[in-house]
Amino acid sequence: MRLRLIWIGKTRDKHLNALIDEYVVRTKRFAACDVVELKEAKTAASAGQEQRILESEADSILGALSRDSFAVLLDIGGAQLSSPQLADLISRKQTEGAKELGFIIGGHLGVSDRVRARANLRWSLSPLTLTHDMARVLVAEQIYRAFTILHNLPYQR
Repeated sequence: MRLRLIWIGKTRDKHLNALIDEYVVRTKRFAACDVVELKEAKTAASAGQEQRILESEADSILGALSRDSFAVLLDIGGAQLSSPQLADLISRKQTEGAKELGFIIGGHLGVSDRVRARANLRWSLSPLTLTHDMARVLVAEQIYRAFTILHNLPYQR
């Protein structure tokens, strides 16, 4: 199974980007894993422009997912999962023969209804407001942690 971390824009903080890279490298011990950074649109001046940006970003996000990908959308209104629950989700998807698990973080405007409709699961990391960069680190770390749980490695204890 391949893991894809898909998000809009680059990670601006070089220290956080290094952490993401570290967790992706660690995760590759267990599964193919890559980060897809999609082009970030310029800030919109009007509501009409915002909708065009969301639709353009939706095209990019949906294009980065394979047709049969199990899509997990990071969404403040989504379900909160414990680390063991995330590990269980990954294990179930592996057992079911899923080819790809895609984790999506939208841009500063959020995501379009098309992306929300495509998501198989909406996941909330926390009720707290997080920066996009911080959310990316947490997603990468939690995916790695899930694999250490599945393989009973000491990291997760």
